[in-house]
Parts: sequence; C-alpha cells; structure tokens
Amino acid sequence: MRESTAPAYYDQRAAEYDDWYQGVGLYANRERPGFDEELIAVTEALAALAPSRTLDVACGTGFLTQHLRGSVTGLDASERMLAIAARRVPTGTFVQGDALSLPFSDESFDRVCSGHFYGHLDERQRTAFLAEARRIAPELVLVDASRTHSAVDDEWSQRRLLDGSRWEVYKRWFEPDALLDELEGGDVLHAGDWFVVVRSPR
Repeated sequence: MRESTAPAYYDQRAAEYDDWYQGVGLYANRERPGFDEELIAVTEALAALAPSRTLDVACGTGFLTQHLRGSVTGLDASERMLAIAARRVPTGTFVQGDALSLPFSDESFDRVCSGHFYGHLDERQRTAFLAEARRIAPELVLVDASRTHSAVDDEWSQRRLLDGSRWEVYKRWFEPDALLDELEGGDVLHAGDWFVVVRSPR
C-alpha cells in the first residue's frame, strides 16, 4: 500500500474489514480449511498475554484488540476503523495517528502489539516501525499471515472492495522463525497454516 493512499483504503474498507475474519461478503466462498479454529487459537494466545499497558498499532476495527488484557490503547490512521474499534472495545483508548511516527513518549507502554500490519510494510517502513515500537515499549507482539498458503514471499496485489473499487496493496507472508530473525530474537506464540504470532523483547 502506498503511504499516501493507505488511510483512504482503510476508511473505504472499514465497514467490511471484519468480513475477512468472519468468512462473509467477498470471502464467503473461499475455501479456508481450519481457518476458524486457528483464529480462535490466535485470540486465545493474545488473551493469555499478561495484562499490561499495551499499544495496539494499526488496530483497525479492534477485532484482535478486544482480546488484549490490561490498559489498552489502539492507534490507527483510519478514522472509520477507529470508530468501529471504539464501539467494540469501550474500555480502550483510541488515537488516530501515524504508526511510523508514534505520538507517544519513550517507554509509554509495556507492550506493542500489531496485527496484520507489519506484513504490509516495505523495508524502509519496517525499519521506522520497529524503531518506534522499540522506543516506546520493551516488548513487541506481532500477528501476521503464514507463508503456508502463499506461493510467494511477497507481492503487490489487487484488492477489490464491495463498492467495486480496486486498490494496490503490498503484502508479505511469514515463516515464524524467519520473522523472529528479522526482529532479532524472541519466541513463537502460534505457528499455523493461516497465522503466525511472535513475541520479541527489545
């Protein structure tokens, strides 16, 4: 996703974003064996994290945010995504902002989480995001897409929304150990056919 168009894409997609998780809408006819069971395992892995001051970067609609325990803040560039997240997680705090230049002081949180965001970043963006995540918290937890069902490591792909609009999105898929190598260490919380979840200390 080009940085200049990302907020517009996610604003446009906000009302249908959860369709991917729920297997409805444009995803209703996709064959995804084991996906629902694995999604439960991912949410259970997030819920099992110790309660803490957590920042969920690129929180989207709060679909994963709702499973985090403790004092939770969600950040996203999309106003429409944040509106849905705030309704879903009424005890959370939600902030509109730039994930590559986080509007928080050093050591503001105990943990940064992010779901299905890191895999959309190019090398320069990854460097910026990791520097910011490490600046504000000693722990990083990432949820992203497994390499198992992808024929490639990364690609630019066309995304179509229910209104017929089409958007170009950069996407990566991960082997958990390779992802941890990028993060310079940590542990695997979930390794499946659809999702990977890793935790990395600073």
